Amino acid sequence: MIIEELSIKPLKRNLWTDLEELFGLNGACGGCWCMYWKLRGKAFEEAKGFGTRQMHKSIVDAGTVTGLLAYLDGEVVGWVAVEPRNAYERLAHSRTLQPLDDQPVWSVTCFFVAKRYRRRGIALGLLKAAVEYVRQQGGKIVEGYPVEVKEKTAPPFIFTGTPSIFREAGFVEAVRRTPTRPIYRFVIE
Repeated sequence: MIIEELSIKPLKRNLWTDLEELFGLNGACGGCWCMYWKLRGKAFEEAKGFGTRQMHKSIVDAGTVTGLLAYLDGEVVGWVAVEPRNAYERLAHSRTLQPLDDQPVWSVTCFFVAKRYRRRGIALGLLKAAVEYVRQQGGKIVEGYPVEVKEKTAPPFIFTGTPSIFREAGFVEAVRRTPTRPIYRFVIE
């Protein structure tokens, strides 16, 4: 594992080109540009690609930190999306991932690790950094929405993470409304 060697930085306007480098021409996975949780159904489908890239860039340009970038030896190698839950419109309408209570929550919704750096602990490092970032912002609860993988699945399609990395980072399963989609929580003391 290389967690100790990672440098983690909040995504700000001056680092946008690093996100572009990491995500590549396809915007990480099929033109998502990490906007899947911010837009619902048809709005997301119609914007995928250039539209979602421009939407995400405009949010960052306006001064909102939408997540954290991981660097190894100066090279951008990973991404985690983390914002207050209310930044994610799709979460607000999800029956499976509906809020557990009325507590203010920050949500970890997406991971992306450069292909040649996968399976080296970068997602775990990003998740731990996300908790620390939320702590620094005054947040008290961090949630994640991993997918329980039953068969071999390509890493880009496990973009919400797996339960094992959430457990390893100290999260606990709070609820499981479907067999494959638990909600994990970390309460900051």
